[in-house]
Amino acid sequence: MPDERPRRYPPDLHTERLTLRPFTLVDAARVQRLAGDEAIARYTLNIPHPYEDGMAEAWIESHPDRFQAGESATFAITLREERLLIGAIGLNFAERHHRAEMGYWIAADRWGQGHGTEAARAVLRYAFAERGLHKVMATHLAPNVASGRVMQKIGMSQEGVQREHVLKNDRYEDLVLYGILREEWERQQGES
Repeated sequence: MPDERPRRYPPDLHTERLTLRPFTLVDAARVQRLAGDEAIARYTLNIPHPYEDGMAEAWIESHPDRFQAGESATFAITLREERLLIGAIGLNFAERHHRAEMGYWIAADRWGQGHGTEAARAVLRYAFAERGLHKVMATHLAPNVASGRVMQKIGMSQEGVQREHVLKNDRYEDLVLYGILREEWERQQGES
């Protein structure tokens, strides 16, 4: 009889240069070092600075239960050849609405090399082809224009700007919203 228990981790995803895989506690020290970079915290909504001891472990330990509950799927972005962790990407699901919100960060020393775009494309494929979602959305703080370019490169359309919507470092920041529907993604796949 097949095992009908839900999976505790999302599958590994592979691209030309990357492997997206579940995090393990072995990754915690590197997560703390990379996410603890002030440049990462400045451009992300939910990464605090300073990034305190124990935060990475607690975050990683939350992933299996959140995946099993259908709340999220979080992937370590690693270089395929070197197996070096360079960032994180994930989906927070709104199952009732058949959609998810994508979020990601890439180590500052890897910015501008296309890793975020490559990882985001793989996660879109997972969301639409494997999870059967209807829509994937993403947001970025207005000053993080590079994140907006990633969203545009993967075919997302800007859907609006929420003015002074979030408080980050004692300043109100605009939040820019992007989205892509499955039919738009499928059309792009047929064109490539």
